[in-house]
Amino acid sequence: MSSKKTSKKSSNSAKASKKGKKKLRAVILFLIIIIAIAIGIFIYTNRTEPSLALKEYFSKLENKDYESMYDLVITDMSKEDFITRVKNIYEGIEATDISITIATNSSNKEEEGITNITYTNSMHTLAGNISFINNAKMKQVENEYKILWDSSLIFPDLNDNQKVRVNTVSYTRGTIYDRNGIALAKKGSIYQVGIVPGKMNESTDLDKVASLLGISRETIENNLNASYVKDDTFVPLRNISREEQDLKNELLQIKGIMISDLDARVYPYKEATSILTGYVQEGEGKTGLEYAFNDKLKGEDGVEIYIVDENGSKVKTVQSKEVKNGEDVKLTIDVNLQNKIYEQFKQDKGAFVSINYNTGEVLAAVSTPSYDANDFSIGITNEEWEKLQNDANKPMYNRYLGAYAPGSSLKPIVGAIGISTNSFTATEDFGASGTKWQKDSSWKDLYVTTLETYSGDANLENALVYSDNIYFAKAALKIGKNEFQKGLNSLGFNEKIDFVQDASSSSYGNMDSEAELANSGYGQGQILVNPIHMASIYSAFANGGNMVLPYIEKTENIDGEAVTKIYKEGVFSDRVTDIIKQDLIQVVERGTAKACKIEGKVIAGKTGTAEIKASQTDTNGTEIGWFNSFDENGTLLICMCEDVKNLDGSHYVVGKVRNIWEK
Repeated sequence: MSSKKTSKKSSNSAKASKKGKKKLRAVILFLIIIIAIAIGIFIYTNRTEPSLALKEYFSKLENKDYESMYDLVITDMSKEDFITRVKNIYEGIEATDISITIATNSSNKEEEGITNITYTNSMHTLAGNISFINNAKMKQVENEYKILWDSSLIFPDLNDNQKVRVNTVSYTRGTIYDRNGIALAKKGSIYQVGIVPGKMNESTDLDKVASLLGISRETIENNLNASYVKDDTFVPLRNISREEQDLKNELLQIKGIMISDLDARVYPYKEATSILTGYVQEGEGKTGLEYAFNDKLKGEDGVEIYIVDENGSKVKTVQSKEVKNGEDVKLTIDVNLQNKIYEQFKQDKGAFVSINYNTGEVLAAVSTPSYDANDFSIGITNEEWEKLQNDANKPMYNRYLGAYAPGSSLKPIVGAIGISTNSFTATEDFGASGTKWQKDSSWKDLYVTTLETYSGDANLENALVYSDNIYFAKAALKIGKNEFQKGLNSLGFNEKIDFVQDASSSSYGNMDSEAELANSGYGQGQILVNPIHMASIYSAFANGGNMVLPYIEKTENIDGEAVTKIYKEGVFSDRVTDIIKQDLIQVVERGTAKACKIEGKVIAGKTGTAEIKASQTDTNGTEIGWFNSFDENGTLLICMCEDVKNLDGSHYVVGKVRNIWEK
């Protein structure tokens, strides 16, 4: 009995399921029919001949085929006038992505042979996206539809006697300030020099004008003979700096010359900051921080598209966009320090980076030699550009973003790795080796040399004080290739440092042999270090073990204090950094950097001279000089100079750095 009941229930359930499926299929079929009807209506509406003719018109407009557009309209205008009007308006507002959407059931016959179509017109313009509903009257002529055209087809409120105007309000690019609110790049003005032909006379000396402005007479004459020029036209020739007052006064003595003010991006500190700031052309940052912060510094022009009547009076605004000025950028840079460093080294080829070793704020970033970014605001000639590009000293090359052989400036890093890995102790005596050493005869003709012998133990302090290459060659061997490379990796070698500009990575090469490992121990071999990265590593010696992350845009917490940014935390212990710091103080007090000893001021530092030569026997190679130093007040200074071989090596750098610390 129970089995029969179960069977009956299953049968009822199956029937119910079938009924449900039938209902579902019926609903789906109904929806399909409704959708098909809607699609059919849409297709019918949009495939009627008047709609196709209207769509063809706007398709040709999008493609700027103005001549073919004229064949699709009925108008009293001549073809030339029609093309001129349509072209001037649409191209004047920089219309793109022009499209129409014809409304469903939009075709209404007003009279025999004429159909009215309602549609939505949209386009992108200087003032943003414009979208409006409009109507077009289509007339059937010899079995084809044409548009009864007047200016309202462009904008509904525009008639044939009115014009469309565009008013642009230029944005102001944001100012770049140093940490104290001093402008490094800002809106300023320059002089625009030109000629008014009607004011010229027989005394006007075009050859003299050409000579004073550094352009050819032919260029001046071509400008004067341009089709737009009339007697009272101001014909611009060239821009000059407002500082060139003598040139301005001499030019004004020439009949016909006129000089006016012109807004421009100006760089008050010229060469001292130009590689740092970079320059702007045509509203875009091209190099330096102008490029790095371009999206922030750049604004958006305000634009109004409007209709005017025959008298030039505004009738209606079609579309408008408010001007958006660029944002200011405040840097961590101290322009006074930046300028001091530049003045000391402006004749050299070098890279110089100063940071606050507690916070990571970049106080100065200097590359020498340099150029004047104002030249690009004024307008640099092709000849001047070629001269800059072909200058052997590379005045436009940003050296603080490069990577260089560190020489002995790497030795404190090697010492810190050695102590941290227990490869040796700070007091361990490696033994005197004179001025020439090799591990064994397997090195053949390869020797490690050092410049100075000294009395006392060959321990870490003396090795740093007297910059003992042999000690650090031995130190690298004691550490071993794997631990040494591991230690360098932990400090950020072979990785990109997070900086606002693209700085080269520091690297150490392969160290394929014991000799190459030994050479790497005193900063030779294939070791290359970026100055910004070097500043970060040395910050750990100054602050107790943290590598700060150098940053250049001023960032403060809610209390108005500088934010501390850490690149790598606890790379060395307090014990290790204290040893290195005290030894570096002794380098200045009694060692290779004693020329930087200043009464009443504690400075820690390390010199470094790296040889750049093709082989060990090469006597024509050059040298790179380093001096990295820091005081007890939070300032760290990394200095690197190229080509110091005949300038007493790193000692040349030390003497100039002293002048910076003294001021």
